[in-house]
Amino acid sequence: MSTRSRPVAWRERNEQPAIIDPAAGRLWSANAKSVLGDAERVIGNDETDGGMSYDLGARARQIRDGLLALQAPATPADMLAIQLDDRALLLERWQRLLLGVLDPAAVSGSPQRAALRSVVVQWDGRAAVDSASYRVVREFREQARRATWQMLLGSLNIDAGAAGFQPGDFFEDSLWRLVTEQPPHLLGAGQPSWRAFMLEVADATAASLGAECPNLDECRWGARNLVRVRHPLSSSLGPLARWLDMPAVALPGDNDMPRVQAPRFGASERFAVAPGREAEGYLQLPGGQSGHPLSPFYRAGFDDWASGRPRSFLPGPSRHKLTILPGPRETP
Repeated sequence: MSTRSRPVAWRERNEQPAIIDPAAGRLWSANAKSVLGDAERVIGNDETDGGMSYDLGARARQIRDGLLALQAPATPADMLAIQLDDRALLLERWQRLLLGVLDPAAVSGSPQRAALRSVVVQWDGRAAVDSASYRVVREFREQARRATWQMLLGSLNIDAGAAGFQPGDFFEDSLWRLVTEQPPHLLGAGQPSWRAFMLEVADATAASLGAECPNLDECRWGARNLVRVRHPLSSSLGPLARWLDMPAVALPGDNDMPRVQAPRFGASERFAVAPGREAEGYLQLPGGQSGHPLSPFYRAGFDDWASGRPRSFLPGPSRHKLTILPGPRETP
């Protein structure tokens, strides 16, 4: 029987997967795998056999470690600090790898590689708006990922573009083993050595960024992570779209860290509240409560969401009153 035609198995409530009161005293998800074996098949049904759409796990790990490091009682401020964590822990090893590739022999006589290395050594470990080192290391990883994948498919006589194959998130572990262990039998035809291959990746990184940034030290992450929160209808309104959209703003964060942020994707909300301590709670939304674009409250709260400033979860004193009156009754 095909997995696609497998019937849904109905289960009783006590047969549903659950994680209740774990020994760690913490719960986290971050779109990562939470259960194994039969429990995973209950949740995923047919998709379990073909591959669930889990996240890589780097973000979940930072959230987990942040939660485990908290001292009781945890406060809403502790939660906000975790949600705004933009440390690039996954890329730390890629920064060290790139420095190893750009050794003195590699940069000798190559101004382009020397300029690349001068940015990489300024590594600050965060997806910060003004960080050029983060953007360079991130681009190096993407170039390595793309080149290695194409090399593997080329060895199998598969056209990556024609076939539409793309490496999934879990290619990261295999990719890292390939670029660090460098097995000779997996090197593509025409590649004299893994060192030559990695130098090609570094050169491709410099060329890709150099096309946009004449000076690599000015190639900051904020220029790439320019966030545009747009109304679903604004794309069809031309110049009038500015009345519906939020202002474009460069923001810190990226995919593989708690502060998830991309130009068209990000946290739909951030909030935390503790029973009995509601006054410490906060709520951040990328827009206001009013759906009317001419209302002064249409964009209320966006700046707090973008900057990470805590906005009170509780309502403040009443300052406005909305009165809804019935219209005149129509006569038959």
